[in-house]
Amino acid sequence: MKYLPLLLIHFSLLLIHHSSAAAPATADGSKAPNFIIIFTDDQGYQDLSCFGSKEIKTPHIDRMASEGRMLTSFYSANPVCSASRAALMTGCYPRRVLSKAVLFPGSDIGLHPGETTIADALKSAGYATACVGKWHLGHHPEFLPTSQGFDSYFGIPYSNDMSHPVTAKRPRYGRWDDYWSRKDESGIWQTPLIENEKIIEHPVDQRSITRRYTDKAIDFINANKSKPFFLYLAHSMPHVPLYLPDELYDPNPKRAYISVIEHIDAEVGRILDTLRKEGLDQNTYVIFTSDNGPWLKFKHHAGKAGPLRSGKGSTFEGGMRVPCVTWAPGRIPANSKSKDIASTIDLLPTIASIAGVELKTKGPIDGINIADFLHAKSPSPRDEFLYYRSKVECIRQGDWKLHATGKQARLYNLAEDIGESKNVAKANPEVVARLQARLKQLDDEVSSGIRPDGKLAE
Repeated sequence: MKYLPLLLIHFSLLLIHHSSAAAPATADGSKAPNFIIIFTDDQGYQDLSCFGSKEIKTPHIDRMASEGRMLTSFYSANPVCSASRAALMTGCYPRRVLSKAVLFPGSDIGLHPGETTIADALKSAGYATACVGKWHLGHHPEFLPTSQGFDSYFGIPYSNDMSHPVTAKRPRYGRWDDYWSRKDESGIWQTPLIENEKIIEHPVDQRSITRRYTDKAIDFINANKSKPFFLYLAHSMPHVPLYLPDELYDPNPKRAYISVIEHIDAEVGRILDTLRKEGLDQNTYVIFTSDNGPWLKFKHHAGKAGPLRSGKGSTFEGGMRVPCVTWAPGRIPANSKSKDIASTIDLLPTIASIAGVELKTKGPIDGINIADFLHAKSPSPRDEFLYYRSKVECIRQGDWKLHATGKQARLYNLAEDIGESKNVAKANPEVVARLQARLKQLDDEVSSGIRPDGKLAE
C-alpha cells in the first residue's frame, strides 16, 4: 500500500495530460475555437438572398449574414474545381502546389501529402478533423483526406458528374433537363461514395447526398463537442447534375438550381441549429463560400454572378469572386460587411492564428493572416490579388484590375465598373505599366517556388 500515493499521483498526471491533449487552448488560456468551412461547388456570386438573389430564398445563410460578416470582395484562387480546392487547403496560389486545374478519375496525381493543409495545422494542435463531401484533390488513397490531415472522410472524391471506373459511360452534356432529379436516373452517373479510403456505395444516390453529408457533419460535431474540431463540409452541388430528396422534388427543370440552393441552405440551418443546441455557437467559426463562379452554359441548371461579368472558367470577376459569409457570435461583429479584398488562400494562416497554432508549411505560402480584418478590427491587409487559370491572367490592386492576356492589356476600375465593361487602359498608362510590372514580379515569385504534385508510388 505504500506505493498507492505514487500510483495516484501518476494516474492524476495521466489525466491532466489526456485532458490537455483533448482540449487544447489558445495562447491566452481560453479554449481553442472550432472551425467549420462550408464550401459549395459552382455557386454564383448572386446566388444567396443576402447577395442579391430575387429568386432564391436562403433564410438560414441570410441569418448567418445578419449575425456575422459578409465579405463582398472575396476570391477563390482559381475558377475551376481542383485548383481552387488546393489553394483553400494549402494557402497557396494553386500554381505552387498542383500542376492540373482539374483532376479526373484517370488522373494519377494529387495534392502532395507533404503539403500542410488546414487539417494538418489544426490536427497538430490536438483538433479532431473531418472532411465531408467533395474532395477532388486526388482519389487514390495516397491523396485522399485521410492522408492530408483529416481523421475521417465521407464523400465523393471528385465532381459528381465523374464516374468510376474510368471506362464507365456518362451522359453527354446538354441533356440535364432529361435527368433532373429523376428517381430512375439517379445512378446514371457511376459516381462512387467513399468512406475513409473505401468505396461504400457505387453509384451513390445523389438524391440524398446533400442531406447525408449534413447527417455525417452533425454526427462529427456531436462526437467531438467536448474538444476543438475542424469540419470541412464541401457540398457536391450545385455542380451539375442536380438532385434533391424525393419529397422536395419539383418536376419543373427551370426550378432545379433554385431548389438545390434552397436545400443546401436548409442543411446549413441544421448545422447552425446543432451548434446553438449544443452551446457551441459562441466558440465556433463558420465560413460559407464557393469554389468558383457559376457554370453559365447550363442556363437554369446554373447560377448567376450578377452584377459581375462571366462565370466558371473565367478570370473575369464572375469566375472567381464568390459569396462569403463568416459567422462567429461574440467574435465576428453582427450585421457587418466589407468590400476589402480577401481570398480562400488567406484562411490557412488566419485559422492557424486564431487557434494559436504555430504554422509550419512545406514552403512559402501566399495567404495572409486576416484575423483582425475578419473580426472588423482593421482593414484587410490584402491589397492585391493574382488571378490564375493555368497561368496568371490578371492582377487586382486596390480598385484597379489589369487583364494582362491578349494583344493589349485591359484595365478596369472595379469601384466604378464592377461588371468590367469599360476598358480604361488608354487613359491610365502609368497604372497599366505599374500593374504589369507588379504582376510579373509576383508571378515570378510564385513560379520559382513550384512544388511537386503527389504521385503514385511506382
